[in-house]
Amino acid sequence: MPRDKHGMPTYELKHRNRVVRTTAYSHMEGEVGAPGRLNAAGTILKYGTVRSAAADWSMYPIGTTFKIKGLPHTYVVDDYGSALVGTNTIDIFHPTMSGMRRWGTRSAEIAVVHWGSWERTANLLKGRCKHNHCARMYAGVQRRFRNGEVASTSAGGDTSL
Repeated sequence: MPRDKHGMPTYELKHRNRVVRTTAYSHMEGEVGAPGRLNAAGTILKYGTVRSAAADWSMYPIGTTFKIKGLPHTYVVDDYGSALVGTNTIDIFHPTMSGMRRWGTRSAEIAVVHWGSWERTANLLKGRCKHNHCARMYAGVQRRFRNGEVASTSAGGDTSL
């Protein structure tokens, strides 16, 4: 099984149970290009029963939901970060810096509940390709379409595996 730069396995889409590297982020970091509490999808970052997560959208398309073993929450991929591109790392949103620091970096066993929309992912990234990390994710999504790993739908809804 291929591995990313952090030594974590790169899974085929058919594998819903995975061990991934997780990190944490907060809107309080004041990162350039991260407008307050808005995510890359343009909605407000979530921190309740459903919580926001950021990932490389060519690995986990927007709207992908997953559970972390041992935790009661459902996480939804609704954000990305340039440092995540090309890795299998998932960045977990925390509304406070102390929560972010407490999470730190850890390996976690996840179960993908539902794959997000590859088509919506491609449509969102297409207009952002002037940014290198978005261009790389867009190219990765297009490669999945070309290789037949995911199917494009004309209606723009979720795609099948």
